[in-house]
Amino acid sequence: MQKDEGRRALLYKAILSLKNEEECGAFFEDLCTVSELRAMAQRLEVAQLLDQGLIYNDILQRTGASSATISRVNRALQYGADGYRAVLPRLKG
Repeated sequence: MQKDEGRRALLYKAILSLKNEEECGAFFEDLCTVSELRAMAQRLEVAQLLDQGLIYNDILQRTGASSATISRVNRALQYGADGYRAVLPRLKG
């Protein structure tokens, strides 16, 4: 378990060290598969739409996300670590 925590800490430090959107894009393209990037981007879009008050069916139509994904993101928004809540207002500005 400590090994996983150390790995996550290293990942977080690496992300925080990125200086701009280009560096961030290059890092994530190297780190993740195309499918992983799509899934993360889709979850963030779902979080934005849930935060705007859209209902599941509208979100499903707009994003193509499964109801399980929408539900998981909604659960994270309601009961998670507030990661989405930290970034969503910053993305609006």
